[in-house]
Amino acid sequence: MRHFPIAVLFSLTSLIAGSGLETLVKTDSGLVAGSGTTVRAYKGIPYAAPPTGDLRWKAPQPPKPWKGVRVAKSYPAMCPQTVGLITGQPASEDCLGLNVWTPAHSSADKLPVMVWIHGGGFQVGASSQSLYDGEPLASQGVVVVSINYRMGVFGFFAHPALSKEGVDGNQGLLDMVAALQWVKHNVGQFGGDANNVTIFGESAGGTAVCYLMVMPAAQGLFQKVISESAAWMFNPISHVRESWYGRVPFEQFVEKQFGGDLAAMRSKTTAEVMKVAGPMDMAGERADRGEAYMPAVDGTVLPDDPARLFSSGKFHHVSLIAGTNADEGTLLGGPPVRNVAQWNKFAAKQFGPRAEAAAKVYPVSADADAYDAAVHVNTDWVFLQGTRSVLRAVSKVSPNTYQYQFTRVSGLGKRIKWGSFHAAEIPYVFATLPDAAYGTSPSMVGDFSVHPDDYTETDDRLSKAMSGAWVRFAKSGDPNGPGLPQWPAFRQGEAYMEFGDQIAAKSALRKTELDFMNDLSTRQREHASAATGTSGH
Repeated sequence: MRHFPIAVLFSLTSLIAGSGLETLVKTDSGLVAGSGTTVRAYKGIPYAAPPTGDLRWKAPQPPKPWKGVRVAKSYPAMCPQTVGLITGQPASEDCLGLNVWTPAHSSADKLPVMVWIHGGGFQVGASSQSLYDGEPLASQGVVVVSINYRMGVFGFFAHPALSKEGVDGNQGLLDMVAALQWVKHNVGQFGGDANNVTIFGESAGGTAVCYLMVMPAAQGLFQKVISESAAWMFNPISHVRESWYGRVPFEQFVEKQFGGDLAAMRSKTTAEVMKVAGPMDMAGERADRGEAYMPAVDGTVLPDDPARLFSSGKFHHVSLIAGTNADEGTLLGGPPVRNVAQWNKFAAKQFGPRAEAAAKVYPVSADADAYDAAVHVNTDWVFLQGTRSVLRAVSKVSPNTYQYQFTRVSGLGKRIKWGSFHAAEIPYVFATLPDAAYGTSPSMVGDFSVHPDDYTETDDRLSKAMSGAWVRFAKSGDPNGPGLPQWPAFRQGEAYMEFGDQIAAKSALRKTELDFMNDLSTRQREHASAATGTSGH
């Protein structure tokens, strides 16, 4: 055997370490090199081909293999969006990439995998937001994956011509499935256990992980779900092939704007398509004109209303954590209600003939009560009542079902006067305090730049408890473990864990209000079905 001088061996070792070759991982598409010491990061790995040209609005296709080593040190480009939440980041339709963080020196055992799906109303957002840095979570013994997916008109465009091709809307949901399939096939090379995958997300991401629970294409791709602040989960959603709530069908709008020639539509530039699509619409306020590019029941990707599927037990039976924040309704400054007169108009619009009954559940006797009541109405209606309904459905088949309520008002929450606002829990979950930046655009309400005194030792302790519980759940399906607060399962009297100034187990969160909202939601679904004369197809 030929012997090399020690100096030569040392030089070779240093060369390999400096080149990133020690981080090489082989994926189905080629070799990738990452960066990092205790935790290694691989950013911008394609999980699908660029959905451009003839692939625009089609189901995601496999990525093209590459030769040599792909240096995975930059996040994928943001998918096109009307309002970018991250300034200075490039946007492109070539955006279907993901990021992986994995402990550099793990044991021989495969590690649990946590796949993050970002929020943004299915219109904005990206995996590159600094809030979503996966390194702190990965350092707790899990593999973290975050993904991009098509949004807005590129991710949820429906048209009869597309139906003939096999995909009529919901392209963004299919992107999520493709990313999970990539995880299934490749995460083992990064030290992850492909049979122990937790999907978690917030806002649109929290809704998406619930949708994945009722999507046939996602069967077997995950074993656990964490849904943070899912919206509209037990309200009827648009259907592609029929008028819903008396809305103009999707195709009538897109036919007028785009014409029926798919080749012509696909030949337009990204900017031209976005111009025709119009401004961002997170709340579906223009849905009566067919302009809301959101997930819709197409009969295949989403076979029926998620509410109906959950209620009938037609969902993947997995372990679940689901929860909300106390002041979700302050999003974008909250409802324009500051006095009793404005409250009365708000209640009449929201509740119609049920406004008098609502006044007993949400009493407003003085101007000082009006704003808080309106915030709670929005919080309960949009976020909390649907979340409770999902928890009730899942707890019937899975004992590992848990609810949380985030109530901490940080210095940031006080400064922007939003309280425990929508998305406030994210840096606690990711343990990215205190340097997390929300990265909101200047056009949004509030100053989201983080100040030195926004987060204290109380926030640090809360972050350790929340991120620790999330990781423990990913490992075992149970958020309880050494050093963590005792978190009872939901089926124990609809128990939940409050994460706030104190961490405490409680039960029956806002039962009176949610029972009222549930009755409204049930009436709405029944009315929607009666209006179309169908069961949802």
